[in-house]
Amino acid sequence: MKGFFKKITDIWHHEELRRKIIYTLALLLVYRIGSFIVLPGVDSSKLDTGAQGGLLGFLGLFTGGAFSRASIFALGIMPYISASIIIQLLGLAVPSITKMQREGESGRKKINQYTRFLTIAIGLVQAPGYIKSTLPPGSYPEQFSWLVGAVIILMCSTLFVMWLGEKIADKGIGNGISLIIMTGIISDIPKGFLAEFKLQSAFFFVIELAVLLIVVGAAIAIIQAVRRIPVQMAKMQAGAGHLPTGEGARSYIPLRVNSAGVMPIIFAQAIMFVPLYLRNMETFRDSEVLASLSNFQGWGYNLLLFSSIILFTFFYTAIVTNPNQIADDLKRNGNFVPGVKPGKPTADFIDEVLSRITLPGGIFVGLIAILPALVDDGWFDQIAAVFDILWWYITAHYGWCDPRSTSTN
Repeated sequence: MKGFFKKITDIWHHEELRRKIIYTLALLLVYRIGSFIVLPGVDSSKLDTGAQGGLLGFLGLFTGGAFSRASIFALGIMPYISASIIIQLLGLAVPSITKMQREGESGRKKINQYTRFLTIAIGLVQAPGYIKSTLPPGSYPEQFSWLVGAVIILMCSTLFVMWLGEKIADKGIGNGISLIIMTGIISDIPKGFLAEFKLQSAFFFVIELAVLLIVVGAAIAIIQAVRRIPVQMAKMQAGAGHLPTGEGARSYIPLRVNSAGVMPIIFAQAIMFVPLYLRNMETFRDSEVLASLSNFQGWGYNLLLFSSIILFTFFYTAIVTNPNQIADDLKRNGNFVPGVKPGKPTADFIDEVLSRITLPGGIFVGLIAILPALVDDGWFDQIAAVFDILWWYITAHYGWCDPRSTSTN
């Protein structure tokens, strides 16, 4: 523990790193303040800001409550995420976009520009749907002029949040978009801990914290896990790198078990918003299938979410890791994988290894995503009851007392 605090102190004393941390926290603070600013003309006293289920509740989780508060940041970063998914999917089918993806920095700038334009288009569609389907009747003016103004505010706010994320990535620390999403998610953690502590016994609450730490530790382990493929480097000249003539060096190709990170969850969740939007339409309002896919705790929703995460894990891994390019680079530099012929056999070998390690990584990420639904299911309540009985036995046998169970006569 002493070494941990010393490390934190050393980081804070590093001037450039301290400046980046302060810059990042300042922009995240701006985002949090904006999430509490209600749309002009909306009567906040008529809004239902209580607990919401299904995808509405999950949207509120992603936006830190801005969705239920009718904030100017109600749409959050989700239109940008949806636009990114569409652009990357088009990269598999549209040759011009595929070419831009291979052009390096210049191609990346063009793709970012197209993504921004598509973000505006998606936001202009989602903003009216959000106002009509989420805000209670009578909580906002019915004039068309107000609707136009509210849509413009929501759209501009989304672009501002996107700009905050890009600035954090450029001048701050970490991925700005991911940090903004994380900020919205963790904002309700203290309130959730307090509510859970009031509902459960102290013993079971400690067990829950232990399980949470285990899940976090497992997530970190799967992110850090690497499969190393040995590579024989080209033969060195005499004196180069202090190696004798004719002797080569051994290196490795690091392939991460979870190369996609959290992106498959974000992509899959964006897809899961579609049933909610469809169900809000008059034509599909009575659809039982869409109702099951809109129930955050339902098996239909979680099964589709789990499958989508695995598919997006393979999809995003294929984007960030190209076995053919790796094999070409090895062959061009005279390097090779021991026991594998250069060229296409090497690419096939790397692709096979990548597929084998990506599947368990995708399954693990999928299980993390549906864990809340598993926790809320009936079998978990039975486990909680067993722990409560065990805690009652311990307190009764040893004379301990839970302070929350005491009462004053």
